[in-house]
Amino acid sequence: MASSLSSKQFLGSATSNASSTLGSAHSGFRKLSSPPAQISFRRTPRKSEIQAAGSTYGNYFRVTTYGESHGGGVGCVVDGVPPRLPLSEEDLQLDLDRRRPGQSRITTPRKETDTCKIISGVSEGLTTGSPIAVNVPNTDQRGNDYTEMSKAYRPSHADATYDFKYGVRSVQGGGRSSARETIGRVAAGAIAKKILKKFAGTEVLAYVSQVHKVVLPEGLVDNETLTLEQIESNIVRCPDPEYAEKMIAAIDAVRVKGDSVGGAVTCIVRNAPRGLGSPVFDKLEAELAKAALSLPATKGFEFGSGFAGTFMTGSEHNDEFYMDEQGKIRTKTNRSGGVQGGISNGETIYMKIGFKPTSTIGKKQHTVTRSKEETDLIARGRHDPCVVPRAVPMVEAMVALVLVDQLMAQYAQCQLFPINPDLQEPMELPKLDEASV
Repeated sequence: MASSLSSKQFLGSATSNASSTLGSAHSGFRKLSSPPAQISFRRTPRKSEIQAAGSTYGNYFRVTTYGESHGGGVGCVVDGVPPRLPLSEEDLQLDLDRRRPGQSRITTPRKETDTCKIISGVSEGLTTGSPIAVNVPNTDQRGNDYTEMSKAYRPSHADATYDFKYGVRSVQGGGRSSARETIGRVAAGAIAKKILKKFAGTEVLAYVSQVHKVVLPEGLVDNETLTLEQIESNIVRCPDPEYAEKMIAAIDAVRVKGDSVGGAVTCIVRNAPRGLGSPVFDKLEAELAKAALSLPATKGFEFGSGFAGTFMTGSEHNDEFYMDEQGKIRTKTNRSGGVQGGISNGETIYMKIGFKPTSTIGKKQHTVTRSKEETDLIARGRHDPCVVPRAVPMVEAMVALVLVDQLMAQYAQCQLFPINPDLQEPMELPKLDEASV
């Protein structure tokens, strides 16, 4: 705190003169007939930014989500979107429809259309470069379903920890801990995916690879030819029809008992530009892990060969290099998952995210109330018996948000001046078609 008076007037005298100086000042003050002098201090304005709230992700492509499960609505504000990108609400609605509740018998029966509205940042079908705000209203709230849960903590839910941290919480629907918060992520992710596709032809696809004890065998899905149509061909979003039926049966078996199961989502990225990610703290797989594990119910993250790689020797695990027909350096195998040294190498990026069983279930469980009394709880409300089918577009969104943020960082730092053509590849900007100009 800065003062309008110099501190030297009070602390600047030598130690040997301290007594005489204070004595003179004391006698001088006693002779004054007026009240003691008032010393005013002037505060210097200080600019500060609070980043501890946890609702914003990204450095260059910055996404802030807002809203709660049973509030007026949910959505996001996206800053850093390049101008002149063709964008409409239909571009976002496709992924929001994949995420929305009430899709099938294996998802929550809550009925929401999740219809989005872009309220800023787009003019005449083109992004303007200013923040884009997207809002989705809540229309099917049932606050009375949470009467018991307003008093007792759901086991393994965020109810208790929110109280521990904030001393207050939004009880209905779980507030910010609800998966409805991810609507803002999915909307922003749709924008990110469109930028990646237009700029570099990059595709981000995710699918369910495990439900409870039903595990899709490695290699059964060809990541190089996988399509969105294959993923969306069934209600569980597993691209293999045989294993999809087994997964659906596994969910049905616990759904009718009021219980839940977990599973895993695999995500691949094709045609990712080389050079994304930075050494040490900002490695690409580290950023992807943080983004994926920020999703509700996530408990595990594997990248590339993952834990299976720990059973290999170096000679077995190493991805040997070769020159392809176009004269590009490639790897014969891809156990690295498309990233080496924290930087993308141009191969397909792949990862797997594990999700725990839904914590809100219709079976009796022992718990504690907010008033610290032990009790039993049978949770009411509408909840997914397994979160992974609806988690697929959420995972795609978070991966896309990481990649577009890293793409902007790479372009700003390493493409600003002429590249070294012997070692680097140019990031060629696509030409806008006439309809977009």
